[in-house]
Amino acid sequence: MPTAPAIETHELRKVFGEHTAVKGLTLQVQQGEVFGFLGPNGAGKTTSIKMLLGLIAPTSGTASLLGTPLGDRQSLARTGFLPEHFRFQDWLTAAEFLELHGQLYGMAPADLRRRRDELLERVGLSDFRQKQLRTFSKGMLQRIGLAQALLNRPLLVCLDEPTSGLDPVGRRLVRDIIHELRDQGTSVFLNSHLLSEIEVTCDRVAFIQHGEVVRLLELAALDAGQTTVNIRARGLTPAINTGLAQWGKLMQVEPEMLTLNIAAEANLPEITRYLVAQGADVYAISPRRMSLEEIFIETVGKDGGL
Repeated sequence: MPTAPAIETHELRKVFGEHTAVKGLTLQVQQGEVFGFLGPNGAGKTTSIKMLLGLIAPTSGTASLLGTPLGDRQSLARTGFLPEHFRFQDWLTAAEFLELHGQLYGMAPADLRRRRDELLERVGLSDFRQKQLRTFSKGMLQRIGLAQALLNRPLLVCLDEPTSGLDPVGRRLVRDIIHELRDQGTSVFLNSHLLSEIEVTCDRVAFIQHGEVVRLLELAALDAGQTTVNIRARGLTPAINTGLAQWGKLMQVEPEMLTLNIAAEANLPEITRYLVAQGADVYAISPRRMSLEEIFIETVGKDGGL
């Protein structure tokens, strides 16, 4: 098992003509980590993944995959990839499709057959092994694509919208497989617009805009971390509101209602005492842990659609 980061980039940049798709990506993904890659449409997520996998060349900057420079064939042979927009050979059966990709990896025939059958069972497609891919639904294609990404027992798996087209049962399947990969020490680099799935799957996430990391977040910190507090009180003044900023960020201010993002609920008694000491009549303080979606909107803005 390599000890170097699974992915490491420094000021990775990609320019197409006059358009800068990735401005300067700097991040690290550790071995055995499930890492979420989040940003609005056009933020450079898919372009970044393509650079990491050697599908397009960066304009500038440096990066490594499994401890080797981008494009190293040995590292790519230990990397699995499920693209967002895949075009599989739909005249092949599910079994033939996995066999083809196993042959491209240079897998021994006996090992390939075992791995093929194991993965068809794992993604729930054993009964469809002799069916052509052209007869598959979008969700079934997504699952056979995931099996293909795992065929070579990768040390790193890059998944670009892996739950697209899947029903809740299919999304649970993908989530369970990702957890299994982490338990095996496999790194997972995950781009998804389903933030609820990211929240229960990833160890860390990076928020990017214009191809730059604007925030890194450990998701374990969400449980004991940022909290949204709705405060209903009479006598709130601009001076009182300014004073509240010492505990967090004011998100919304109305005459008798405000919303404050704070680092932890442990600050609530102190905030209450402050309001009373300043002469405000406090009617209600309602804390609520911030969701990943709310943090995303706070970080990239309300217009930053996934």
